[in-house]
Amino acid sequence: MENIIVKEATLNDAQLIALLGRITFTETFGHYFRNLEDLQNYYNNTFSVEKIKNSILNPNNVFWIAFYNQLPVGYAKLKLNSTSNFIEHKKTSQLQKIYVLKDFLTKQIGRELQNCAIDRALVYGSKQIWLSVLQSNIRAISFYTKTGFTNIGTHNFQIGIEDFNFNVMQKYLT
Repeated sequence: MENIIVKEATLNDAQLIALLGRITFTETFGHYFRNLEDLQNYYNNTFSVEKIKNSILNPNNVFWIAFYNQLPVGYAKLKLNSTSNFIEHKKTSQLQKIYVLKDFLTKQIGRELQNCAIDRALVYGSKQIWLSVLQSNIRAISFYTKTGFTNIGTHNFQIGIEDFNFNVMQKYLT
């Protein structure tokens, strides 16, 4: 029987999140990189175990790990108190990362992770939640749209020589 369990991450989970981050980022974005050194530098800056540990220790951050039949298959990161030029409310949270291994995308794991983030944002008192999603990631945009997010703007992000275009999406929380 299929079983999804989502647990809040602790410092002991930093290695697992770092590894899941590298793998899921490669599955999602790796093919966009012409210079593999840029990709490796991004991994070292974003998904080092030390970086993840520091992020977990930050009281504004909450991480979850999703398990499918006991296998770690995804993770999410919520940043509490995260304002943006696109957001009207001061009390807002950002769904900063939500990644699921490619082989498990159809198992509703992303929805479970998103629900955990939204529930925590509501407990925190956030009036809305926002995120950035790569404009060419049609699957993710469709997922977020189906779960009540709307597009409110765009921004660019550069990693090495690559320039990425993102949609900013938000959802009001009640």
